[in-house]
Amino acid sequence: MKDFQEEKALVQRFHAALDAASPDFGAGGVSESLAAHCAPELTWRGFHPFGEITGPKAVAERFWVPLKRALTSMQRREDIFFAGLNQMDGFQGIWVVSMGHLMGLFDAPWLGIRPTGKLAMLRYCSFHKVEGEQITETAMYFDIPHLMAQAGQGIFPSQTAQHLVQPGPRTHDGLLYEAQPQATGEETLALINRMISDLGQWQSGLPLEEELALTWAPDMLWWGPEGIGATYTIERYAKQHSGPFRAAFSDRSKTTHIARLAEGHYGGFFGWPNFTARPTGGFMGQPPSDRPGEFRVIDIYRREGDKLAENWIFIDLLHFWKMQGRDFLAEATGEAHAD
Repeated sequence: MKDFQEEKALVQRFHAALDAASPDFGAGGVSESLAAHCAPELTWRGFHPFGEITGPKAVAERFWVPLKRALTSMQRREDIFFAGLNQMDGFQGIWVVSMGHLMGLFDAPWLGIRPTGKLAMLRYCSFHKVEGEQITETAMYFDIPHLMAQAGQGIFPSQTAQHLVQPGPRTHDGLLYEAQPQATGEETLALINRMISDLGQWQSGLPLEEELALTWAPDMLWWGPEGIGATYTIERYAKQHSGPFRAAFSDRSKTTHIARLAEGHYGGFFGWPNFTARPTGGFMGQPPSDRPGEFRVIDIYRREGDKLAENWIFIDLLHFWKMQGRDFLAEATGEAHAD
């Protein structure tokens, strides 16, 4: 039985070094912290405007140094932490997952977003592939539109649900620093796979609420991103997100993931992209379009018994809308970015 404790310890050391590092390139700086824990050929995937970056130095220069200079006294507030074998490569690769908020004082501009001098929280989730004693791949997904809303620069006109500063698990047991029973994680992954089979292709033939009830608890919590929002119970989730989302899109591709894993009662996946679809019915208050758009997504789940009880979702809406011809970030800040 693999317990993933060495891989978890490596990521914990990496987080500790990164969080303590100064926002510069000298001794004790961010670049040094990344180089000490990540492979020289590190593949790093981040939401728009970052895209795919290669190598620790470039990741430090483009993402971490500017962010740590903007959000001073940054603190990691972690809500979920687990590891597992990746189903997508035949259970060969080991990935470690961390989810929570990066909190700081918004003291300097970031990506053209105006600072407030006040507390701000950047919602994040990361997947780290660990090989030997190095991190070789990272998916670092984060909710920039939510940070903008906190700064008084909200960019999306309406939401079908409600966005808050998303809390961690209701059960407060998401930090799996210790080894977990293998069978528990296998049950969680099997349930996630059943949900993907039932819901992922929109072809069950059942009424939506009945379809959801196959794998979701009646009092499910769906913690969605800024622009869509969070919703509670199967009934309201169907009305406030799942139903409107399905009505908005056509020609959805099959779901593809780079990593899918579970440990204990927690599991999740990410893709690059997860799927493509056309917003032929209009989406998020925007007019219909026949252009296909990519959905880069992380989903994290908590299982309770034989049903999914909570789901935290990260969607690169800035990237999706840029593919539709709307650069919401540039429109709000006056700065053009490429990913």
